[in-house]
Amino acid sequence: MPEPNCQCCGPALPRHAAGGRRGLLCAGLGGLAAALGPRAPARAADPVPHTRLTPDEALALLKKGNDDFRHEEPFSFPHGHKTLEDLSRGQAPFVVLVGCSDSRVAPELLFGRGLGEMFIVRNAGNTVDTAALGSIEYGVGVLGCPLVVVMGHQSCGAVAAALDVVERGASFPGVIGEMVQPILPAVLSARRPNGTIALDDAVTANARRVAGRIKTQSVVLQDAIRAGRLKVVAARYELGTGDVSWLGEG
Repeated sequence: MPEPNCQCCGPALPRHAAGGRRGLLCAGLGGLAAALGPRAPARAADPVPHTRLTPDEALALLKKGNDDFRHEEPFSFPHGHKTLEDLSRGQAPFVVLVGCSDSRVAPELLFGRGLGEMFIVRNAGNTVDTAALGSIEYGVGVLGCPLVVVMGHQSCGAVAAALDVVERGASFPGVIGEMVQPILPAVLSARRPNGTIALDDAVTANARRVAGRIKTQSVVLQDAIRAGRLKVVAARYELGTGDVSWLGEG
């Protein structure tokens, strides 16, 4: 007679012998499951009301925050137990920010924002692949963010690497060369009439290009833009001054 299926390990495995070590583990897990009872599927957080900010209001809030940062205004944000408990129930950020992984570019600090306010997608060179685009769409389509900002920055190492590829045929270890490939078109577009390419021009071109491309690649973003619920804006951060310059809608 076949042995009954094990309830803790799944139907593919037979019930373990009561005297074995695995049998004791099975019995222990089964008892724990019975004590906990039926559970709903795990979710990251329960839905909470979306922000009521318009795209323009969200952008104004970022600009005010950066002004305060540049003028060294005192910065603090709620982070006590009550805030953490509230945020554990869900999130309602007001902006998706696509930025660079550079350690000198910390979006929450640059814009004076706290926990739960910014949905941030970061990688070297602020490029957007499938995972990044899906993250952006989640921020807009599920979390209700009314603003997407694509922000490059002064002296970006990833853009500099792409510039080295264009001008000197440079190669890099590992997959760094593959990582900078999406930046090459922006670098080429920044070429001046005399044939030279300035790094700052390439940084600006890259931010603008990424902002423009995510609008054409995402139906989720296109629908939100047509409905007036979303703006996509390119920006550039100056390391030496702390200033964020706004490059217009992508």
